[in-house]
Amino acid sequence: MKTVYLDNNATTRVAPEVLEAMLPYFSDLYGNPSSMHAFGGQVAKRLREAREQAAALIGASPDEIIFTSCGTESDNAALRSALAAHPEKRHIVTSRVEHPAVKALAAHLAERGYRITELPVDKNGLLDLSLFEESLAPDTAVVSLMWANNETGVIFPVEKAAELARERGIPFHTDAVQATGKIPIDMRKTAIDMLSFSGHKLHAPKGIGVLYVRKGTRFSPLLIGGHQEKGRRGGTENTPSIIGLGKACELASGHLDTENKTVRRLRDRLETTLLAKIPNARVNGDIDQRLPNTTNISFEFVEGEGILLLMNEYGICASSGSACTSGSLQPSHVLRAMGVPFTMAHGSIRFSLSIYTTDEEIDFTIEKLPPIIERLRGMSPYWATAPQTCTGKSGT
Repeated sequence: MKTVYLDNNATTRVAPEVLEAMLPYFSDLYGNPSSMHAFGGQVAKRLREAREQAAALIGASPDEIIFTSCGTESDNAALRSALAAHPEKRHIVTSRVEHPAVKALAAHLAERGYRITELPVDKNGLLDLSLFEESLAPDTAVVSLMWANNETGVIFPVEKAAELARERGIPFHTDAVQATGKIPIDMRKTAIDMLSFSGHKLHAPKGIGVLYVRKGTRFSPLLIGGHQEKGRRGGTENTPSIIGLGKACELASGHLDTENKTVRRLRDRLETTLLAKIPNARVNGDIDQRLPNTTNISFEFVEGEGILLLMNEYGICASSGSACTSGSLQPSHVLRAMGVPFTMAHGSIRFSLSIYTTDEEIDFTIEKLPPIIERLRGMSPYWATAPQTCTGKSGT
């Protein structure tokens, strides 16, 4: 059975070019990049090239790139560093729809006496900048807002928010794990101080991430140890994955046009056709300010887990909410924050495409999903008496 993989916001396949770049560093080129000899030095040279490739993707200087193990580590390092730089300040501003990497850390810090402001979003998942500005206080130590939401793809105005924070001398961090490689990012044109992204969301392997720290930003390392990353992150470098990430960043830079044209076209066709074929369905999130690869659709009076299980029988892979919280039976915290009705939120499915998604895969999904929803609704005690009116975009 062929796999139709539409869960790229959870993880992506490793690009063949990335795997090819990595393989020699698992076998013949195994030297430690910190060694003085030429055998290790050749590996150090490739790490420098990878750092340049990662920096180029987001318009940064190579010196501003710190390699980490993942996006979660990058988020933790950024926030904890900002708090260490301003120990007298005990206020953190974030949003209600952050990834657990930030949301859970904020809850953990709240238990230790920090005051957390979680900004609301509207029914389309959008942030109100006036509320954000009002939330900034003299004791605000750091702001952390995601660039794009992992469940809905909705894009936050982080560049404008960062300018407002800078005017008040407040460090600004963004979790750009979903945005990096899908939309253009140029740190030279923003006031953002720190940015996180992860390799496995842009066709590099799992276990490698990046933290961008703007030159001049006060930084305290999360991991104390050796001199690696100029003392900003101790531990022998994960050389194959760093080199793979560098190659993936180079490829992503060249694929931005494909992401925003071809992938967007496929996403839009999937979305429009499913809404036309399936009554009582809606898109969650703003349809204009979102990533080109993501759609989150709710199907009323069915359970998302049931949809996923039946799609799985055809080899179709998607997600009900975030992969990092998929063990929970509660509706997504993102959809709850948007005010999506429970009868809709429980039946939400996130489809996230990639540059490897084909027209044939979209056709197959369009063919198989409507009968699945019809079958599940046939077992629902609520469906027979439901008013069949809700088909459309978020908030309609």
